[in-house]
Amino acid sequence: MLIDTHCHLDAAEFDADREAVWQSALDAGVRSIVIPGVLADNFQPIMQWCAQHPQAAFALGWHPLFVDQATDDALEHLQQTIANVLQGPQAHQLVAIGEIGLDFYITRDNEAHQIAMFEGQLQLARQFELPVILHVRSSIDTVLKYLRKHNIHQGIAHAFNGSRQQADAMAAQGLKMGFGGAMTWPRALRIRKLAEELPLEHIVLETDAPDIQPVWIGHHRRNTPDQLKKIAEEIASIRRIEISQLIEMTGKNSLQVLPKLAHLCT
Repeated sequence: MLIDTHCHLDAAEFDADREAVWQSALDAGVRSIVIPGVLADNFQPIMQWCAQHPQAAFALGWHPLFVDQATDDALEHLQQTIANVLQGPQAHQLVAIGEIGLDFYITRDNEAHQIAMFEGQLQLARQFELPVILHVRSSIDTVLKYLRKHNIHQGIAHAFNGSRQQADAMAAQGLKMGFGGAMTWPRALRIRKLAEELPLEHIVLETDAPDIQPVWIGHHRRNTPDQLKKIAEEIASIRRIEISQLIEMTGKNSLQVLPKLAHLCT
């Protein structure tokens, strides 16, 4: 089944037509969409929207690019929010802690703060026995270091763009790797090679909409989750397998790594 494991459907880019974008994705065969939180301000809007859409899932977390906005009690607030959700009617829709991780591409000036927030959220993942959805831009080896330190063995490395060696290390740690629009660009040689050669059981699909546009949309235009099947077709073509096989396997992978999704895709 087609599952978009990473889509920021709460983003302002969708304010004018969010319902239509959602319906278009369903019409295109997408069975579920995971909407990751990125900071406390969007936790409630995401949860409220998902409450009205039974096939939607969400994750809660502080994205590394927003940690400088976190208050001193941010981790405590996140912990309480998760605890409350897990005791309520949306417990089945909270599928992971995320989007969390490290981003050393933009800046390393706040590296210590990023790491502190990341470690705190990994501890919450252990506490609540939830998978993690990881942001790993220019930080894969450091992210792996802390996954090992905190004994994390279930999650997704979103928008993976590392080496084969790093991909194998992620897989050995129990992580799946998210592939989306980036690998559709002909010049993205490393990602395309990984999409071709990485064992299929380690791959899940994502759009990261409204970002990471596939080549047929082009830069600076809004990406949408209804593009997921076309992304799947591109990967299937690269791997020289049937699209049905690609969709079936990546769907199983998604349910394996985010098991609560099974309740939303029936």
